[in-house]
Amino acid sequence: MELILVYNADSGFFNTVKDGLHKIVSPSTYQCNLCALTYGTIKMKDEWKTFINELKMPVEFLHRDEFLEKLKSHPHNVKDMKFPAIFLDKGGRISLLIAHYEVNECKTLKDLMDLITRKLVSTQSN
Repeated sequence: MELILVYNADSGFFNTVKDGLHKIVSPSTYQCNLCALTYGTIKMKDEWKTFINELKMPVEFLHRDEFLEKLKSHPHNVKDMKFPAIFLDKGGRISLLIAHYEVNECKTLKDLMDLITRKLVSTQSN
């Protein structure tokens, strides 16, 4: 089982620079709450890194365009997919674990970590 976290941003140097500047200049209008909660101005927050390492499962971080490319080989309806979102890959079967609106409701990093923990516990008990 692997956790896949998908940012509401596209990959690439210029997109990264543009997103970084947007977070600094106008953080309240930044489009990716997953990134806003887990990253400081430049690097991943230490508390988030520790949390990810303690999950004891593989974790993949993808930008929206990278994830949509990955899904091309899977039978999913991607046109209605919204990001940021968190998915579970169980032996090649990718399913939504946490929808975009749930990620966006998180106000703090602790809220996000608690949400992921609850969802993973719920999934493992099913």
